[in-house]
Amino acid sequence: MTSRGGEDRSKRSAGIVPYGLLSPGILWLLLFFLVPLVTLGRTSLSVKASRFDPNDIRLTWELSNYTNAIGDYSEQFLRSFAYAGIATVACILIGYPIAYVIAFRGGRYRNVLLGLVVVPFFTSFLIRTLAWVNVLSDKGPVVSAIEYLQFSGLLESLGIMSDGRLLSTHTAVIGGLTYNFLPFMILPIYVSLEKIDLGLADAAKDLYNNGWQAFRKVVLPLSLPGLFAGSLLTFIPASGDFINAKFLGGPRNTMIGSVIQDRFLVQGDLPTAAALSFMLMIIMTIGTLIYARMLGTDDLI
Repeated sequence: MTSRGGEDRSKRSAGIVPYGLLSPGILWLLLFFLVPLVTLGRTSLSVKASRFDPNDIRLTWELSNYTNAIGDYSEQFLRSFAYAGIATVACILIGYPIAYVIAFRGGRYRNVLLGLVVVPFFTSFLIRTLAWVNVLSDKGPVVSAIEYLQFSGLLESLGIMSDGRLLSTHTAVIGGLTYNFLPFMILPIYVSLEKIDLGLADAAKDLYNNGWQAFRKVVLPLSLPGLFAGSLLTFIPASGDFINAKFLGGPRNTMIGSVIQDRFLVQGDLPTAAALSFMLMIIMTIGTLIYARMLGTDDLI
């Protein structure tokens, strides 16, 4: 009986241990995710009688905050998703070859190459963006090179430049987003590629597939988890970004993150800002689920 009782206590202890190990993470999520989320939701359904009194917020279940947010700022929503989508595609086109070369051709220089990918993180996001202001300025090296090569007319016709400028254009904002979030695309793809046994690709070639077919049928499908993770890590923060739009763009390049920042910190319109934030989260969550279904990676979320 004693032995059986000891076994029962051991089983109960073994069942409790995992929950005990999870408790710090659960507590962290409750305090720094769930509580702020509930507070944000409550604020989004409230009204603020006076912009000069930050505490004068009353819960009135004001659903008009959401309808007004969609009606008044639909252009900024669409622009944000367009910028983030183009930047994500650009990061894939640039980052996938880089990750492929590091994973399969890096050799003994693999760690050095990975270090070069991470080096931009040693500088703050804001400083990196301000550096691009100098690079793309009217007298900067990029515009000077374009004028020297007499490509201004061509780039103007393609909509890449405007009035001989790169700053305050769609191109500058999308370029800044691509540069700042490129490492978030390269690293997940690299992790997926590194795990692939190249013997599988060689086997595909033995079955009368050329190099491109072996890549398309073997390497690319096996790297989809990294591609999926990299796309989310790029698209989601890029959609809510306002730093690049503020410093690299102009009045016509305002993103929804800029509106939220202005409503929260400048206008003091907390209910509208909270409603915009919730709408952004809802849209991105639905988009993520659809993207996962299309990519066939439902088990990753």
